Amino acid sequence: MYRFFENLVDPYTDYPRTDTPPRRLLPFLLQYTRPFRGVFIAATLGSILIAGVEVGLIWAMGWVVDLLENDPAQVWADHGWTLIALGLFLLFLRPLIAVFDVALLNQTILPNLGTLIRYRAHGHVLRQSVGWFENDFAGRIANRIMQTPPAAGEVAFQVFDAMTFSIAYVIGAMVLLGDSDPRLMIPLALWVVLYGLLIRWTIRNVSPASKASSDARSQFTGRVVDSYSNIHSVKMFAQGEAELDYGREAIEHARRTFFREMRLYTTMDVALNVLNGLLIVGVVGLALALWMGGNATAGAVAAATALVLRLNAMTGWIMWATTSLFRELGVVQEGMETIAQPITLVDAPDAQPLRLTEGRIEMTALSHHYGRGSGGLNALDLTIAPGEKVGLVGRSGAGKSTLVKLLLRFYDPESGTIRIDGQDITHVTQDSLRLNIGMVGQDSSLMHRSVRENILYGRPDATDAQMIAAARQAQAHDFILDLQDPEGRTGYDAQVGERGVKLSGGQRQRIALARVILKDAPILVLDEATSALDSEVEAAIQDTLYGMMEGKTVIAIAHRLSTIARMDRILVLDDGRIVEDGPHDALLAQGGLYAGFWARQSGGFIDAGEEAAE
Repeated sequence: MYRFFENLVDPYTDYPRTDTPPRRLLPFLLQYTRPFRGVFIAATLGSILIAGVEVGLIWAMGWVVDLLENDPAQVWADHGWTLIALGLFLLFLRPLIAVFDVALLNQTILPNLGTLIRYRAHGHVLRQSVGWFENDFAGRIANRIMQTPPAAGEVAFQVFDAMTFSIAYVIGAMVLLGDSDPRLMIPLALWVVLYGLLIRWTIRNVSPASKASSDARSQFTGRVVDSYSNIHSVKMFAQGEAELDYGREAIEHARRTFFREMRLYTTMDVALNVLNGLLIVGVVGLALALWMGGNATAGAVAAATALVLRLNAMTGWIMWATTSLFRELGVVQEGMETIAQPITLVDAPDAQPLRLTEGRIEMTALSHHYGRGSGGLNALDLTIAPGEKVGLVGRSGAGKSTLVKLLLRFYDPESGTIRIDGQDITHVTQDSLRLNIGMVGQDSSLMHRSVRENILYGRPDATDAQMIAAARQAQAHDFILDLQDPEGRTGYDAQVGERGVKLSGGQRQRIALARVILKDAPILVLDEATSALDSEVEAAIQDTLYGMMEGKTVIAIAHRLSTIARMDRILVLDDGRIVEDGPHDALLAQGGLYAGFWARQSGGFIDAGEEAAE
């Protein structure tokens, strides 16, 4: 039975992906809950049926009370089968109705709705550009992805478990009281109006207060994750107390927003108790007055009393359910600030896979300043012939990394074009572009997975033999065999820790190199690819690097100039422009910037004093 209800909706079903999801709450929820429409209709009917049964039982209790005024033998003779049927209904049919209603909520809606939203939200965020991620805390993004789905599930649960049930119950109560005496509907109707006004006041205040609390929690999460992910810097600079104060500031902000939210609930609770007292006195008092005047039976008084006492017990639950509903809607709205952001860097509507035939790269009037008007690249023109190896040097901020980011289309240039084999990269699919470019960066962060999974990330369909061969080329195989993680996994199965923290910088760099060697892309980008290696390992791997460059178009960024001295051409960038271009010996003979870097470098690095002086 459980499996039947659990499989009514497939949370991973195909869906049309959109780059511009709805930014308003209701359209956002309607889009995500579309697969659940049939289930929602069934849950609504089930909730109404449950409420009808509850009101019907109170009516039946009043009917039984009226029967007690008659002779027992006559009651059994006249109504025995009806009483038996009522008992059988309570024993068998009522539990079946409850099972249907509860199973839809607990087995179908709650697990699958949260899963669907989390899956689709994660898919949407993964499609965002690198620049989008650079503008936010990873912890805050992750927190919103995690807290929005259960909040949306709670919204659905409260709608069908409390809202639909309570509305149906109040309508049923009106019918039951009106059937006894229409005058009994008057105090209930007045209470409904006042109760509705209290709910309206609560909703209008709770929703923004809840969103503020959710924002504050996300801010704290972002700060904590920032501290934890940079724990080495925290320890190195002895800034533990400063980080604690930084976190305390966010914690205190969250506490203050929570205070404001809880004050609303306390006010609501006091007002609710006053209203419920008016309901009980009004309905029961009027029912007694009608009975004393001979206008109502004892059963009607009993039914009216049971009804308002049941409403009295329910109103707190309904109010909390209502405020919970709108509190969770506030959480969803806060999550939408991340989940519903449009994707700005997208494939062109007519984008085709990159057809790489030679590996020629052409950059024309390329400018990008990250919206600042300075820095980055400034009207750069560059052509790299198929199979040519080009080194890039320059001071920090000269535009080297910007050039690489634009080539990988992590950003779109503010002006100018990049073409590969004559194809504008903004008109090819992003995945096909990046599949044809292999890159090793100076920040060789790894996935918190096994060594095997990290290397195979470059080519998931590679065999173990191919993976090990790539590791050997990268001078990584021997140290990998000696690895062991705290869970006892060894070698290629050992986990490397978050961002590869369990490995040394050189070990991470070599695994990253093995990954790119395995990928074997026709265009190769090396951004300080040997920066974390000691001289002995670098010397051992230098021939491997040049071997993997064979037949590829290569762009290599380096401060350690010895690593690019054998390149076909070396480009010197300054202030976003190419100021020198030629092979190593020719640039030395020019006596320009490159010659100055070479003369001043210590151990093969561009002299830091030269950078500072400039």
